[in-house]
Amino acid sequence: MDEPLLSLRTTLVFLLALIAGTTVGTLTALAGEGTPHSLLAGLATAGLAVPFFNRLIDAEGSRNQQREHADADAGEGPGNG
Repeated sequence: MDEPLLSLRTTLVFLLALIAGTTVGTLTALAGEGTPHSLLAGLATAGLAVPFFNRLIDAEGSRNQQREHADADAGEGPGNG
């Protein structure tokens, strides 16, 4: 029961999506659109921001893993030089 409900990475992705959605919704409302349009714009932005930030945050980890797998497949390493 001491484990967190969400990981730090998941929390960061959702927080960034929430900030993006809120920003777009507020800017849409300030531009003179109605509340329904502002709400839809904010929700759409938040929905699209989740996979964007998910890939953006994981990009560095994926590159390192791909590089390690490529080195292992190529037979490179300290013992094969």
